[in-house]
Amino acid sequence: MTAERIPGAPALRRLVVVGSGIAGLYSALLAAEAGAEVVLLSKGALADSNTFFAQGGISAVLEEPAPGDTVAAHIMDTLKAGAGHCNEEAVRVLCTEARLDIRGLERFGVRFDADDDGDPALGLEAAHSAPRILHTGGDATGAGVANALILAVLDAQDAGKIQVLGHAQATSLLQSEGRVTGVEFLRNGRLESVFGDAVLLATGGAGQLFAQTTNPSVATADGLALAWRAGAELADLEFFQFHPTSMVLSAAGKPTSLGTDPLLISEAVRGEGAILVDANGERFMPRYHPDAELAPRDVVSRSIALHLASLGDPNGHVFLDARVVEANKGQGFLEKRFPTLSARTREAGVDWTLEPVPVAPAAHYWMGGVVTDLFGRTSVPGLLAAGEVACTGVQGANRLASNSLLEGLVFGRRAVEGFLGWAPPNGGGTDSLVPSAPALRSLAGERLASSAAGVDLHATTALSGTTEPAEALTAWQPELVPEPFSRTALRRLMTAKAGVLRTGGLLREAAEALDGWADVVLPESVPDSVDSLVHEDANLLLAAQLLGRAAGARRGSLGAHYRSDAVETAREEIVQRYTIRRKASLVND
Repeated sequence: MTAERIPGAPALRRLVVVGSGIAGLYSALLAAEAGAEVVLLSKGALADSNTFFAQGGISAVLEEPAPGDTVAAHIMDTLKAGAGHCNEEAVRVLCTEARLDIRGLERFGVRFDADDDGDPALGLEAAHSAPRILHTGGDATGAGVANALILAVLDAQDAGKIQVLGHAQATSLLQSEGRVTGVEFLRNGRLESVFGDAVLLATGGAGQLFAQTTNPSVATADGLALAWRAGAELADLEFFQFHPTSMVLSAAGKPTSLGTDPLLISEAVRGEGAILVDANGERFMPRYHPDAELAPRDVVSRSIALHLASLGDPNGHVFLDARVVEANKGQGFLEKRFPTLSARTREAGVDWTLEPVPVAPAAHYWMGGVVTDLFGRTSVPGLLAAGEVACTGVQGANRLASNSLLEGLVFGRRAVEGFLGWAPPNGGGTDSLVPSAPALRSLAGERLASSAAGVDLHATTALSGTTEPAEALTAWQPELVPEPFSRTALRRLMTAKAGVLRTGGLLREAAEALDGWADVVLPESVPDSVDSLVHEDANLLLAAQLLGRAAGARRGSLGAHYRSDAVETAREEIVQRYTIRRKASLVND
């Protein structure tokens, strides 16, 4: 079976897709094409997604790859970036099947950039060993892909194959006899419901947890919260990737308030040769990693944070110098290769052909999420997940650049195959992430956040984990929360205590503060409100508690999770995956 066309469903079934990023749009189109009845819920407009803002591109080894490139090399690059924590079978699936879904995109109208000979123009990005990145519109790949898929979805809607419900914010999953049967959602100030044979969560991530993020305002952990409240298993929540080069608009002369989405400066700019320098004009990355600016994202982000701390300016910024690119590749290259970034930086008051761009790390991508098998199936019957909200283990402890859109494609398609009944019952040969597998021994330490009273935390290897003893935690101190709960306060707290650099002490302080807010907000329950912001705030607070608990449990540094007080990590602890779920006694409360 390939993404060129999924065969028809044996009987008409209804799939409810929640989310309009690449995973949601693509899976909705494939399911409708196979003859299923499809309802697509979009929180805002169809274009309101992380996908739309993606610049870097889509990684894939095509039938005619760059010289020397192979699928095996793509697999190895992904595993290396994932810091030994990837599900190797998921990585094999991702890299092997990539070309199938690239053809699928082309069939739905996506046109990738070509070189002067008319062949696909393949770019090189950080931590890739060969050029294999496809773009559309230069640095506007996400927008190009999203626009094509949106047009295809609208055509399908006109043909009566897909029902689109826009500005519909999912608030809870409906369940009957332990199975997910539909979605309750807010629309036009009213609660409504839609039922189906299965629900596919494709809601994206949660960048709004942090003060600086590349994510749009809709990225508020909605899918994660929906799944948690329904009893689904989650994993790898400690691994949150910070993109190292997000433009600091205030430093560029553009006043910006907390909550204004900064401008992402794509990985591809460094792939073309741009370098990072500090305020003294000194290039610093070579002293932190042999790959310098082309090191994995977590390394570059952490190096920036450590370098700023060494300069006594931990809240400052560094500079991305792209002038060397223009000098080496000719005048006008930046404008041609990065038209959107060229325009956006000029709007912010910086001509990057003449001066460096102020940048700093920003929350970008959550490797953890709702545990699924290789066909999108979660631990709750009737509930599927794909894209950033899911955790197949393919991204490991740190995502390789330009693998996120690819994940949404490959595992969005596979979720449809699982829905239609074409997937093997064991989930496709993966052991570590089979949702029906019994939970193993729980970790020590019962309470790192208020939600801990209602969760089980497990290791999905035969090893039990370790964490700081419960008696080391002090009672919540009101002075740790100097202001009432607000999204701004939450984002400041998470940035300061659970961001790029972490310690056990900072995480304990974060847990206690979040605990205090949770006593008031009660994020484990669905808010009794028709205000969408109230629901988003509850989802963010719940996600913050779960992230903090996972980060506290992993005492060693790994990938995007960096603790300056890390204990020595054995190989067994690297591959160990901490899963977390709501206690069964609370699922039906």
